Amino acid sequence: MAAAVRCLLTVAVVLAPLLAGGGVAAGGPLSTGFYSKRCPSVQGIVRAGMASAVAAERRMGASILRMFFHDCFVNGCDASVLLDDTPTFTGEKNAGPNANSVRGYEVIDAIKAQVEAACNATVSCADILALAARDAVNLLGGPTWTVYLGRRDALTASQSDANANLPGPGSSLATLISMFGNKGLSPRDMTALSGAHTVGKARCATFRDRIRSDANINATFASLRQQTCPQAGGDGNLAPIDAQTPEAFDNAYYQNLMSRQGLFHSDQELFNGGLQDALVRKYSGNAGMFAADFAKAMVRMGAISPLTGAQGEVRLNCRKVN
Repeated sequence: MAAAVRCLLTVAVVLAPLLAGGGVAAGGPLSTGFYSKRCPSVQGIVRAGMASAVAAERRMGASILRMFFHDCFVNGCDASVLLDDTPTFTGEKNAGPNANSVRGYEVIDAIKAQVEAACNATVSCADILALAARDAVNLLGGPTWTVYLGRRDALTASQSDANANLPGPGSSLATLISMFGNKGLSPRDMTALSGAHTVGKARCATFRDRIRSDANINATFASLRQQTCPQAGGDGNLAPIDAQTPEAFDNAYYQNLMSRQGLFHSDQELFNGGLQDALVRKYSGNAGMFAADFAKAMVRMGAISPLTGAQGEVRLNCRKVN
């Protein structure tokens, strides 16, 4: 299973046509060689930084991947999620889906410092996050892909947009299809990208209702999760999203869904007598298909409404505008 995924580590997904219609801003296209002359070492620097972070804590790989999702789904892949609040500015970090949840900002800070030392004022925080997410997946045993570059960093952020645009753990299948569709992503993309839940941990508050109220849940699994997620209190208690292989990027997530062991209500919606059941079955039995589809979907997601050309800026510090 995991070995089948690892066999795809050298897959390079080059999908230029996607960038013609996948939400790319009019300011100009992203490209694979954007920093080839101005900062040729950037990919190696990001990879080394992520390798160090994942070696110290494998969960950090999942956290950085999630951070990229939460960036791209709120006004595009523009590093707006990285901006700190100030007395005159309210950013996205304390939005409902992000507060006490999105983590790993210090990892991006450390990588950014290394990149700045090598190539001052050249590489955007948005591109660093896109590269870091790709490397996070690969370092956990998942596929790799070609990251298109040339994003610029947002000058602002929106807490209200973060609250409105990020699907919650109680979402229905129809809501998931609609919210991903609003970003130019297909139901197949959505089902593949949901496989990111093969790694990482979740807070009790996000799955308490699922393990106590949902009928389509394995009773033994529900009882197990109830042991560390009480009916009241313990909101921050953590549980692995994928109980089988919580630190390996593989297709076990889909096998969990087929045995009614999806941790979130939104997870189990992918396999609950609906339109995505057949695809879940395919991914469950074909790790290579999942890995390839996940890589393609990540390229599509990374092309959501980037700032390019003269738009935005290249931040010197990812936490604040220049």
